[in-house]
Formats: sequence, C-alpha cells, structure tokens
Amino acid sequence: MATPLPMFDPSILKELVTTKVYFGKYKDSLVCDVPVHYLEWLDRKGMPAGKAGMLLSTVLVIKSNGLEDILRDLKRKYGVRKY
Repeated sequence: MATPLPMFDPSILKELVTTKVYFGKYKDSLVCDVPVHYLEWLDRKGMPAGKAGMLLSTVLVIKSNGLEDILRDLKRKYGVRKY
C-alpha cells in the first residue's frame, strides 16, 4: 500500500514571497529574492532545518526549473512591491 502524500498547505506560497531570510549574506531579503547560485550553495552545504529550509528548497526548485513567473505572480497577488 502506497503512503499517502501529505496535504499541501497553500499558505506556503504566500510565505515564499513574504518571509525574510534571517541569516547570512542575504539576511532580510525575501526568500523568493535569494539568487539561485546562493540557493545551490546552501543546498550543497545543507539547508537550514525547519520551515526556513523548506521555503528555501522550494524556491530553489522553482528557480531551477525556470518557473520564476510563479514567484512574480505571487508577489503581485500578495502586494509585494518589487516585481
């Protein structure tokens, strides 16, 4: 029997464009604005634990697959100015 997938929480999409990084070179930048080269570096070194790591990993997948338009649209939807 296959293990069921956990339910997706749509509030995560809002958090991608409203949560700020709390550490490192891009401290106080929105998670969605962290450059892919830094996300790749973090991935190699080890993403932080918990929600921060999950959000950064999600942005890495989005950007690595050329889906930045999703982030731009989310910024627009949630009223984030820089898009």
